[in-house]
Amino acid sequence: MSHVLDDLVDLLSLESIEENLFRGRSQDLGFRQLYGGQVLGQSLSAASQTVEEARHVHSLHGYFLRPGDASMPVVYSVDRVRDGGSFSTRRVTAIQKGKTIFTCSASFQYDEEGFEHQSQMPKVVGPENLPSEVELAKRMADRLPEAIRDKMLCAKPIEMRPVTAEDPFNPKPGEPVKYVWFRADGNLPDVPALHKYMLAYASDFGLLTTSLLPHGKSVWHKDMQIASLDHALWFHGNLRADQWLLYAMDSPWAGNARGFARGNIYNQAGQLVASSCQEGLIRHRQDWQ
Repeated sequence: MSHVLDDLVDLLSLESIEENLFRGRSQDLGFRQLYGGQVLGQSLSAASQTVEEARHVHSLHGYFLRPGDASMPVVYSVDRVRDGGSFSTRRVTAIQKGKTIFTCSASFQYDEEGFEHQSQMPKVVGPENLPSEVELAKRMADRLPEAIRDKMLCAKPIEMRPVTAEDPFNPKPGEPVKYVWFRADGNLPDVPALHKYMLAYASDFGLLTTSLLPHGKSVWHKDMQIASLDHALWFHGNLRADQWLLYAMDSPWAGNARGFARGNIYNQAGQLVASSCQEGLIRHRQDWQ
């Protein structure tokens, strides 16, 4: 593994400080607040460490309640809500400065046989010859804010390759649809739960901003206040986060200063391995110009 990927694996592993109580480091990605994917991945890690290994997470539903501080660790308290014959439910509370910044519920299930069907993977160009987001950022390095330029141009643990790249500083209104290939930048251990933590971490990248595409706006516009409000993630089976995955995102609605987006995640074989939904604040702040 690269050192940045090794650091992310360590970030998601957590420190057990008491029964049902864990602590995780934070990382500063240059955003206004703590990156939401961090608390998603760490919350899932905390919950998974209280469930028997034979039960696998199949869903996670969470709410972002307060902005997190990237300079401080996060404490995760796990409530073992129920262990039934087939399913286990956990409630996780993420805490900083004595206050809840995020809360979620996660459900785990034994593998079993059942009916199967799935939506078809969109037909898009493969990842092999597409530039990564870091490569695209280097092409516009002179326009990146100096305060976060180094963070945008440095090596990333998750390599992301947009199928269609646009100028984020001057976006044109278009359809609320986005496709991005992504994978961990290196080989991960054969630990199924770790690959799901990694997917949860990556699932917050770019999802909400799909709702900005029809309006010609981006996160780089100084008059936009953007923040995740909730996030839901469903796992449809085991996956490899260190192999290419296609994130197919769309936004069917926006209104009342909120945007709603959903995503399907496929492996290169066309299998639907996970699905997500998110609603977030997309407030136009003319007083910020």
